[in-house]
Amino acid sequence: MKNFVLVFMAIVLIAGCDDADTIRIGSKNFTEQVIIGEIMAIIIEENTDVRVDRRFNLAGTMVCFNSLRTGALDIYAEYTGTALAVILDEELESRLGPDEVYEFVAAEYRERWNLHWLKPFGFDNAYTLTMRQDQATQLGIKTVRDLVQYADEMTAGFDAEFLNRSDGYPGLREHYGLEFKNRPRQMDPGLMYQAAAEGRVDVICGFATDGRIPALDLIILEDDKDFFPPYHAAPVIHTIVFENKPEVIEELNKLQGLIDDETMQSLNYEVDGNRRRPSAVAREFLEENGLI
Repeated sequence: MKNFVLVFMAIVLIAGCDDADTIRIGSKNFTEQVIIGEIMAIIIEENTDVRVDRRFNLAGTMVCFNSLRTGALDIYAEYTGTALAVILDEELESRLGPDEVYEFVAAEYRERWNLHWLKPFGFDNAYTLTMRQDQATQLGIKTVRDLVQYADEMTAGFDAEFLNRSDGYPGLREHYGLEFKNRPRQMDPGLMYQAAAEGRVDVICGFATDGRIPALDLIILEDDKDFFPPYHAAPVIHTIVFENKPEVIEELNKLQGLIDDETMQSLNYEVDGNRRRPSAVAREFLEENGLI
């Protein structure tokens, strides 16, 4: 059934998109992905003759990856750690640096599927465990290892991917011995932060570049046993576009190293906190940096 859904999604994505002057840019279903998708789409639309068909808010990593692999998408932004743990299914036992992870996943994508990674945007959207500042301070919790001794007393809320990924809760249980008394609640990633701030859950799987963490007085627990890999975001390109649209690659390469963690956190909060449209936030960013 799962494979049928992926094939059906690919067919839907492909339908009506055979225009050689149009490329399809996708995104996963959370704010940062849509903002980055808009940044890539706008810089291409404004500076080339290529049109962009936006395929945003797709249902997670595997839908985006399989759509790219089969040609239903031409571009989307992926994270190096996600590629390592989820797509390539590599063990996370040895700690690799950001450059090593990038070079490894880029080489594997080229060899296995002829897909191409451009250089990262510059930010590392690492998975985190996140709590309310006041609760963490009261209990003396600063690290994931500190959290383990209180897990029986706490309620966790994780998104669907984190509940099942090897670099998520299953891996944390094995690596840290972290075991909550009750199975963590499955929550929409857009709702977790408010739930934590209001005390409806005690621990969530946060994203390091989410602006709601400081805004809601939440803190990131230190990964003191180096479980999480680097999660540097970069465009991943289907070979047809990579080989035949040099103007697209030239524009996307202008984004290399341009967005640091603080900048991405600010862009995310403009959408999640200030309720602005991702397209407006993306356009403003590009204008401020002289790219359109």
